[in-house]
Amino acid sequence: MDINGFLFVFMLSTIMLNLVISLYGVFARPSLIKKIIALTILSDSGNVLAIAVGFRDWPSGWSPSTPPVLNVTSPKASDVVSFARVAVDPLPQALVLTAVVIGLAVMLFLVFLTLQIYRLYGTTDVRKVAKLKG
Repeated sequence: MDINGFLFVFMLSTIMLNLVISLYGVFARPSLIKKIIALTILSDSGNVLAIAVGFRDWPSGWSPSTPPVLNVTSPKASDVVSFARVAVDPLPQALVLTAVVIGLAVMLFLVFLTLQIYRLYGTTDVRKVAKLKG
């Protein structure tokens, strides 16, 4: 395995570890603020994972500094195939952009709920709120 393959596997394993740690933070921490922070990290890690999965490896003869642009007016089939090999898949990018917007809205809603819980009960600890609720 070359260094690029090793770094890609290392990046994916780091993202997976980050996902597991943030899941631990969501389920094990009693503070609502820490749960929101862990949920945000979970969402961001999922977005980075989606972008990493949509990554395309550069074939031989191409480098990241070479833009994937067709510069011919009537491309041949081989030109289209070589373009498709280096062009970035736009679907993961579109999904991540949508997930960022939805994640921001959900996070703001959760922050609002946490503020209201703090105003009503004087704490953001889930265990104390469950006891106070009755």
